[in-house]
Amino acid sequence: MIRVLIVDDEWMVRAMLRTIMETAPDIAVVGEASDGNEAVREAAAHRPDVVLMDIRMPRADGLTATERLAGSHRVVVLTTFDLDEYVHTALHHGAVGFLLKDASAQEMLTAVRSAARGDAMLSPKVTRRLLRRFAEAGRSDAAPRLRPLTAKEREVLVAVGGGLSNTDIAAALHMSEATVKTHVSRILTKLSLTNRVQAAVLAHRAGLLDPPPGPETGAR
Repeated sequence: MIRVLIVDDEWMVRAMLRTIMETAPDIAVVGEASDGNEAVREAAAHRPDVVLMDIRMPRADGLTATERLAGSHRVVVLTTFDLDEYVHTALHHGAVGFLLKDASAQEMLTAVRSAARGDAMLSPKVTRRLLRRFAEAGRSDAAPRLRPLTAKEREVLVAVGGGLSNTDIAAALHMSEATVKTHVSRILTKLSLTNRVQAAVLAHRAGLLDPPPGPETGAR
């Protein structure tokens, strides 16, 4: 059973999320919180597997709470595209995924299950636009950081940057999920990263997902 803590200052949003979570037989909502401080207390009391964390809340925001919880809990940030600047901070604080508040019920359940498995919620709808935006910063020093990676690890990193789950990567690269997990773990260790979302950002910054250059016109 996946234990979930819901954090949002709007009770209607919490109620909506609870209703969605409780439709799944493998998910249980173990608590709710209306600000970051309460989230930290509830997380200590109920020890959830996944925390659904709003960003902008009164008294104590979700960014501070994410920083305090990310070392021991998997935090999925609740966001909208007009909060992109906050998402960048959440990335650095260790959030493992992002979820739009207008996402479908199935997308929300998938995000929770992915986070519980250790996969990031990196669906194209939610994160590719964000990753591209944040990838613009630090491009110059990103590529050299990848030098310690083997060729196979670079392949896996490209797949992570493309938003693939471990299951999808295993199918695409013809390897077992256990092998994928080993590669991801080694990538994070070699690159001194906390989670695969940060790895995805680095992959974008290093240009691993850039389209190949087209043939030069007028070449002789």
